[in-house]
Amino acid sequence: MPQLYAPRPGRAESGSVKSTTIAPAHPLADGRTSAAPLVQALRGERPSRTPIWFMRQAGRSLPEYRKVRAGTGMLESCLRPELASEITLQPVRRHGVDAAVFFSDIVVPLKLAGVGVDIKSGVGPVMDQPYRTADDVARLVSRGLDDAALEPIREAVALTVAELGSTPLVGFGGAPFTLAAYLVEGRPSRDHLAARTLMHADPATWDALVAWTADLTGAFLRAQVEAGASAVQLFDSWAGSLSLADYTSRVAASSTRALAHIADTGVPGIHFGTGTGHLLPAMRSVLVSAGIADHAVGIDYRTPLDEAADLLPGVPLQGNIDPALLAAPWDVLEAHVRDVVSRGLKAPGHVVNLGHGVPPETDPTVLTRVVELVHSL
Repeated sequence: MPQLYAPRPGRAESGSVKSTTIAPAHPLADGRTSAAPLVQALRGERPSRTPIWFMRQAGRSLPEYRKVRAGTGMLESCLRPELASEITLQPVRRHGVDAAVFFSDIVVPLKLAGVGVDIKSGVGPVMDQPYRTADDVARLVSRGLDDAALEPIREAVALTVAELGSTPLVGFGGAPFTLAAYLVEGRPSRDHLAARTLMHADPATWDALVAWTADLTGAFLRAQVEAGASAVQLFDSWAGSLSLADYTSRVAASSTRALAHIADTGVPGIHFGTGTGHLLPAMRSVLVSAGIADHAVGIDYRTPLDEAADLLPGVPLQGNIDPALLAAPWDVLEAHVRDVVSRGLKAPGHVVNLGHGVPPETDPTVLTRVVELVHSL
């Protein structure tokens, strides 16, 4: 397996990295993906066709996914390189999307660091305990993520990239706030009340927690880039529960820290959150502060793309087909997709995606038709 990265650089306490670059065998460096529509759009260009991929496209709605994963738990699937690679490739084969997204889960770095976490069907990530006190967090952040623990991730990415050819792979990682919210709550939460309470009741403990989760996600993203990912996306699933003031004062720095782990590689980055219409300029500032030169902001289904373009002048956008419309009559969905693409013209670059993930009950043929439609426009 060729090395696609330079030796792992040293890190300062701030999370900054010493200068290094991707190696000549990386898909962005050897030309395989450097001219791909996705990469062009993330650089603020208008390629010959508008690129499209779907969040949560790797599985969920595909019968071939359910077949290959039968009897295997979610986290186990993520850590079996050949299986993770196969699941990552399935939507590219079926739908003809312009990017694969690495099949994983945002809590995988927690598991690799020794945290007791499981993904329970119908519930989501559940921790071995809530981590809510200073002592809880101190014990947690004393654990490191051994670089060797990331080898299954590198292997899965390398297997995938070898099959993708000119189709880019998007690396996957959870934002520090979302990971911290799971840890503090102990399980999925509607309002993340305990996490937001800790943020204000004990700022020092909170800052230690999100710095730790930032470095976990940063190492996770870097492992994917090292093995050949041509872009990364930072998912902040729960940031929409925060006020702008709380986001900028207690969260943004940790997201910057996470993305700084891959800034020296030159790989483009996407920052996405749900319910984050009020945070979009701040989320873009995270990308800039982290040193991600080529970047886009992901827009969920609540904010029209032309309005997002006004909030983010000169910034490429990603989004934002409403997942609910995937089950609507085709004429309704088609009109909506056309409207999304039209509104996206206001941005310098546009990657079509959903405004959230693919619902598991979605008819896969509908996704294929959406891809064909976008490519025809």
